[in-house]
Amino acid sequence: MPNTEYKYKGTAWAANYGLPNLKQLHAKLILYSLFLPLFAFSQNVKEPLETPKEWSAPYPPFRIAGNIYYVGTYDLACYLITSNNGNILINTGLSSSADQIKKNVTSLGFKFKDIKILLTTQAHYDHMGAMAQIKKLTGAKMMVDQKDAQVMRDGGRSDYALGGKESSYAPVIADRLLKNGDKIQLGNTSIVMLHHPGHTKGSSSFLLKTSDNKRSYSVLIANMPSIVTDKKFAEIAAYPEIKKDYANTFVSLKKLSFDIWLSSHASQFHLHNKHKPGDSYNPWAFIDPRGYEEALAELEAAYKKKISNE
Repeated sequence: MPNTEYKYKGTAWAANYGLPNLKQLHAKLILYSLFLPLFAFSQNVKEPLETPKEWSAPYPPFRIAGNIYYVGTYDLACYLITSNNGNILINTGLSSSADQIKKNVTSLGFKFKDIKILLTTQAHYDHMGAMAQIKKLTGAKMMVDQKDAQVMRDGGRSDYALGGKESSYAPVIADRLLKNGDKIQLGNTSIVMLHHPGHTKGSSSFLLKTSDNKRSYSVLIANMPSIVTDKKFAEIAAYPEIKKDYANTFVSLKKLSFDIWLSSHASQFHLHNKHKPGDSYNPWAFIDPRGYEEALAELEAAYKKKISNE
């Protein structure tokens, strides 16, 4: 009875190690194999050392409008969006920003553990650096544009422009994949994800409504389509749709209607001209349609110049 003997020995061995049977052991081995690639990536993370000082410099958190708060660094914009059933965090800055974001969230009077959903405008290290750590600390669900899921899973290694042999941030596996127009609902807060590729394959903007005791606001958190590669678009074999994606993103961004616009970097929407530390609550400072149009026009001009030289 060789098969019976094998089962018996296997069960006895498992019992010695606190496992009731081989089925449970097998399940644990499967689980280990699923997370082995993530473990391997996490052992080889190298965030770029030379980053602008503004990316890690602290900045006092503040309420932008309604239930939307700024909790990022001086330039790397991170947004806390609250609800009656937990909160949402968009972007995390560099890997060193986790403690800073936690401090900002708690200083506003919110519990860090109440973050239930994590989002990002793009799967680059300057917005994903602390995402894995914050996901672990809060247990929040990570949701991402499906086109950025793979590059997020390998920590940026497969990024068409910034990728390489090493991960530039700790890998994160998505809990939910998003498509253009998908709704993210948490309690009484609803956010629509907009697929705006080019900068990354799954760059995203977010559109939501908020209100205070005076009025309601439509808010756009825009992923501005800046060009991140020096290569000619035709030479990027890993992203053959890049030229078309940029063109479609500009069309989409120019059609949007909103009251307030924000972005992935504070400098992109001129945060520091609109708000100074200690300023009182003033959503009107962020109603800036002309600034949005000018920023888009400048980026589109750079895009057209690039494709004209190809």
